[in-house]
Amino acid sequence: MIDSLAVALGLGAQDPSFWMPLIFMGLFFAIIVAGTVLDGFDVGVGCLALFAPADLRPRMLSLLSPWRDANEFWLFLGLGLFVAAFPNAWGSVMGELYLPLCVLALGVLLRSVSFEMRLRAPQELQSRWLLGFAFGSLLTALAHGFLLAQVVVSYQTQSGYLWFSVFIGLCAIAAYCLLGAAWLIMRVAGELRARAVMWGRRAVRWSAAGAVGVSVVLAFANTGVFLKWSDGPHWPVVVALWGFLLICFVSIEMCLQRMINSSYRTTALPFAMTLLIFLAVLGGLGYSFFPYLVLDDITIWDAAASVDSLRLILAGTIIALPVALIFNIWVYWRMFGLSIPPTPPEFDG
Repeated sequence: MIDSLAVALGLGAQDPSFWMPLIFMGLFFAIIVAGTVLDGFDVGVGCLALFAPADLRPRMLSLLSPWRDANEFWLFLGLGLFVAAFPNAWGSVMGELYLPLCVLALGVLLRSVSFEMRLRAPQELQSRWLLGFAFGSLLTALAHGFLLAQVVVSYQTQSGYLWFSVFIGLCAIAAYCLLGAAWLIMRVAGELRARAVMWGRRAVRWSAAGAVGVSVVLAFANTGVFLKWSDGPHWPVVVALWGFLLICFVSIEMCLQRMINSSYRTTALPFAMTLLIFLAVLGGLGYSFFPYLVLDDITIWDAAASVDSLRLILAGTIIALPVALIFNIWVYWRMFGLSIPPTPPEFDG
């Protein structure tokens, strides 16, 4: 496939003007995946805080404290890389996604400010900042759904596509709630875990509906994508992908039902299955759009900066990426396993 693309572009496979945009597209996609997955449980827990009893909300946010600074890293890294490596697509993409990107920026800003102000506010005001964090998480999840829907329908704004965007926005909230609930099941015990099981059961079917909706509309709204997936040898891959997603959703449903009725022996399974669903959906989207940044309009080579600029950016990436990886591995290695709240010290009267 790569050789045929190089021939179609009139370039050699070893030509820097061919392979350097591929490298940056791979980095950009990896950042999207990392941001969606690693920041996703943070957004999900924030959304779930709206439905939690007031006495459980502080515990939910305290669980997020070690990862808040790291979670903000992915959005800025992705935007910076996209602007620097693909400047010729920035205007087209911003023009079409201006509104959902503004909502996303508002949600991220509200989340960050509310989380930090809650730590510094008097106790009687902390609940207000906590609700601000929750509403910011809701806006962020909704904006992600709108962004995804607009990309899937190639930025069309007719009435039917608008309702599709609303539907995917609600399903995105459910998907993040599922990821957040699955993470809480793995991390806590007691009442909060029991509530997380119920939240997960309510969110899993909406998440499945969103995955189906994105897949079907992506195929039937874009002829090129439909032909790409339906052409000859790709049918087994399509069947395998749908079968894999079905197994994951059914496994989550059965595991959560078992937790209600019998035991919590497989607390990590819902989180692992949810991560696999996110990876499968994002991977399918990436394959569907490749090699375009704007479907059937702007390829990654059309959008890429000059080779000299890409070399400079790549040099900086080679220096900065290992540092970023070490920082994130150091931060995120503690996100698994049961968290035990600290015991207050006893003081002698």
